[in-house]
Amino acid sequence: MNNCTIVLAAGEGTRMHVPTAKVLLPVLGKPMVSWVLTAARAAGVEDCCLIVGRSGDEVRKKVGDKVSYAVQSERLGTGHAVMQATAFLEAHRGAHCLVLAGDCPLLSAETISEAFRCHLQEGNAVTVISARVKDPFGYGRIVRDVTGGLLRIVEEKDADADERRIDEINSSAYWFETDALLEALPRIQNDNAKGEYYLTDAIELLLRAGRRAGVSVAKDADEILGANTQRQLLALQRIAQEKILDRHMENGVMFSGEDGVLVGPDVTIGPGTVIHPGSRLLGDTHLGQNCVIGPDAILEDSRVGDGAQIRSSTIEQSVVGDLARIGPYTHIRPNSVIGERCKLGNFVEVKNSVIGAGTSIAHLTYVGDADVGCRCNFGCGVVTTNYDGVKKYRTTVGDDVFIGCNVNLVAPVTVEDGAYIAAGSTITHNVPKSSLAIARARQVIKDNWVLTTREE
Repeated sequence: MNNCTIVLAAGEGTRMHVPTAKVLLPVLGKPMVSWVLTAARAAGVEDCCLIVGRSGDEVRKKVGDKVSYAVQSERLGTGHAVMQATAFLEAHRGAHCLVLAGDCPLLSAETISEAFRCHLQEGNAVTVISARVKDPFGYGRIVRDVTGGLLRIVEEKDADADERRIDEINSSAYWFETDALLEALPRIQNDNAKGEYYLTDAIELLLRAGRRAGVSVAKDADEILGANTQRQLLALQRIAQEKILDRHMENGVMFSGEDGVLVGPDVTIGPGTVIHPGSRLLGDTHLGQNCVIGPDAILEDSRVGDGAQIRSSTIEQSVVGDLARIGPYTHIRPNSVIGERCKLGNFVEVKNSVIGAGTSIAHLTYVGDADVGCRCNFGCGVVTTNYDGVKKYRTTVGDDVFIGCNVNLVAPVTVEDGAYIAAGSTITHNVPKSSLAIARARQVIKDNWVLTTREE
């Protein structure tokens, strides 16, 4: 069965006071619409169409080409938005369509899957995902019939006193029989105060036609929360973070404090790892077991092996091996691989480089575009001078190489296994295996030069 998803993502960030599409605003570093797509795919629905608006190009750039797109050039309601995906729906006749809001990031794959199970079991033309909340003010109420099926959805402004007391609300997430949705869409009218086409009218049309509408209640009411203001977005961040930290702690991760801690939804952490305050773990980041992270560590789209220690450092799109010690104040830039048991210390920067196991780069060093072997030692102030103003070149350093302080390795250059380089040298030619390279001017002493110069 080729089920599909339509995600309503045409909203602008007007009430957020930002010049970007609302669905691209991040929750724990991940755009809201990406949360929604991840949940749909985890529930087994791969084919997706995003309904985008004026910021469509921006959404496409962020989400990519793994989904289809339809454009809602005028924002004339949720029903009108789904109408723009008619061709997409036609390609999925005979199946079922999941409709989701792109600014409701907390809806889980489990809730989506449970709703689909109810949808099939009850033979519904449409199944609404609902939630029971303490304060339903402002939400559409779910009015059920005597059998427990959906009778109608009543908006706050249209509800009478009894209906306002109903605590079950509409989440704006639905499962439709695709054929039933296609049948109802052209019949939706805009004879309302706003002159808009509402998707909830499709449910009413199906009910009038004698079709069954059901309701599946989310176990966690927080899942249906959306964000229309910065304050609501902050509330989503807090709720999402609490749930994620709880999940990691249940798996044996220790947080010594929550201040400044941010852990993204796609991050994995091995048991026994300790996360200290101020640490931000973002994107596709994976930590091994028994690591110590922080305080004030930032890791994005990176992998860290077992037992590694990372203090007050930034790691981007890179790999750090087992038992490595990083920081404080180390910056590992994209496309770097740091071997096991390496030590990178104060104010070391590594970019697009491979550092072999057991190598020590203790302080004040830049290693860019380099391939460094195992068990090397870099003294203070070493620089791989990889850029000539036009092109970048690589430096190759073999195993067991000792590089003294304040050495410049002018790429392209190779230092072979076991070589030593004297402090203060600027190396412009290859250094043979087990050799000592000295590349500095001979020291000259001029006796009494200072006194003579002052007298003159």
